[in-house]
Amino acid sequence: MHYFGDLRSYIDALDAMGDILHVERQVDGDFEPSAITRRSYEKQSPAPLFHRIAGVAAGFRLFGAPAALSSRRDMPYARVAMSLGLPPASTGPEIIEALYAARLKPGIPPVRVASDAAPCHQHILRGDAATLDRFPIPFAHDQDGGRYANTWGTLIVKTPDGEWVNWSIARVMKVDGKRMVGLIVPSQHIGQIWTQWVARGEPMPYALVQGPAPAISCVSGIPIPAHADEADYIGTLAGEPVPVVKAVSVDLDVPATAEIVIEGHVSIKRDCPEGPYGEYGGYLGEGSSLQPTFHVEVITHRQAPIWPMSVTGRPTDESHTLWAIGLAADALTHLRQADLPVKTAWIPEDSTVHWLLVVMPQTWREQLPGVSSEQLAQRIGEILFKTDAMVFIPKVYVVDDDFDPTNLREVVWALSTRVHPVDRRAVFEDQRVIRLPQCYDEAEYVAGKGAKVVFDALQAARHRHASFDQGYPEDVRQRVLANE
Repeated sequence: MHYFGDLRSYIDALDAMGDILHVERQVDGDFEPSAITRRSYEKQSPAPLFHRIAGVAAGFRLFGAPAALSSRRDMPYARVAMSLGLPPASTGPEIIEALYAARLKPGIPPVRVASDAAPCHQHILRGDAATLDRFPIPFAHDQDGGRYANTWGTLIVKTPDGEWVNWSIARVMKVDGKRMVGLIVPSQHIGQIWTQWVARGEPMPYALVQGPAPAISCVSGIPIPAHADEADYIGTLAGEPVPVVKAVSVDLDVPATAEIVIEGHVSIKRDCPEGPYGEYGGYLGEGSSLQPTFHVEVITHRQAPIWPMSVTGRPTDESHTLWAIGLAADALTHLRQADLPVKTAWIPEDSTVHWLLVVMPQTWREQLPGVSSEQLAQRIGEILFKTDAMVFIPKVYVVDDDFDPTNLREVVWALSTRVHPVDRRAVFEDQRVIRLPQCYDEAEYVAGKGAKVVFDALQAARHRHASFDQGYPEDVRQRVLANE
């Protein structure tokens, strides 16, 4: 286990294992970096690091696909695992167990360092010099409403009383050099905090952090309980406190090793159009909505800064690796806290965070005597659909542990043969619905309500598989293997 305290050491480690593509030629500052990044997702190739971008000063760099599937087929989740300080060969369920275990431990609060010891304060830009135009911010997709200044950065805000500090990822679009506009969903933590500032009639201070330690980006993009501090949770994962430094112009602490920090205030009204944006469901966006304006007042950065970016779309990108793993870990936590003997939870990347598999061990009936599989499915839905994270997931499958839930071929086989066409499902009407999942109709989006379902795909009696592993005597299998 090795925790990377800044983005650069993480990139160096990926490079050493052949998982970085150095793009040395000059690329345009509009679509080319995003198109190359999107291509890398679809080919599952090394993460692109762009060294020369037209329109920005020499030395300013872009880093794409920071937590996508690795180009190393023997360790597909290496980027997520290494970001969180885990061995690169960690499996998806092993990463989920690590996230779950960290939620059960006390947090380790961050430690503040002096400004002259913080790499993110090597350059401090104020006034007219504090402009986003200095930085490489490409378009993500050709139908987007603008250049997205935040796709993998951490937004830091806190409540007016200072009791709750929230680190999160939300999409933020560049308007011009001094303004951005961000999607603030009222039910999400940043939306809850912004609402408190609006009630006071005061603009909310914010810091937008690009390129912190990779664990910070990852934890910012996954659900943890409200009023818990992400910085403390990251300290638990790392086994050491996160070094932070006081921001230059707002009363917030920011990660000291970050590449770039943008500081300012958020308007108290939804006063600027945001979007459209191509999202994780895999479709180009349509329409826009009024969202709060993020005013840019101070920018600090390291020498030769690196701006990371995620280009969401069809699987598989960070929203289908890191975010799905985080949502699955959250579901697993809630189910185990309800004393259900769940083996693991998993969201297949190719489901674009629309499916959740709840995997039950062979002994679940002995551990829950008198409970039928239908009753179990009902109970699972009652627990999960009350949680904030499950607003994104409309379909849950309760399955046995006799196949690999991380292998899409095995998932398709199991669901195809075990999900009844019309029966054995628990339907939950009038559940919370937002526009990001792609499977509802317009009336449901407008109402904010729709149905969700838990499919009971558990077998009444387990059947042996017609496979090499289960369909032949041991001695025959050994002879076959010995003669391959």
